[in-house]
Amino acid sequence: QVQVVESGGGLVQSGGSLRLSCAASGKIFRNNAMAWYRQGPGKEREFVADIHSDSRINYADSVKGRFTISRDNAQNTAYLQMNNVKPEDAAVYYCNADVLSWGPLDEVVAGRYWGQGTQVTVSS
Repeated sequence: QVQVVESGGGLVQSGGSLRLSCAASGKIFRNNAMAWYRQGPGKEREFVADIHSDSRINYADSVKGRFTISRDNAQNTAYLQMNNVKPEDAAVYYCNADVLSWGPLDEVVAGRYWGQGTQVTVSS
């Protein structure tokens, strides 16, 4: 019932900037939080940042001061502005949406939904 799609990945030079987008769609009536994770080659998926409906924002230490997460509640969309990108930032970036939605029988469904990921490649 809920779909999550990331976009905006691609090739960026070290020190450059990139903005990722995450759009959640479906019968959503409350968007509790949206989060970004990433998984580099040979590494475990790790937390990057999240933003909650109560305005709380969290960042991993590795990206603090360089990345900024934001959201557009009307569009159920989250963004990750990546500045001063480093080679270690190269990874597949995944978005997770924590939402309440209407199920097929008009029941309330609480769930967390993942996107397919978007690749970020960093060149020297």
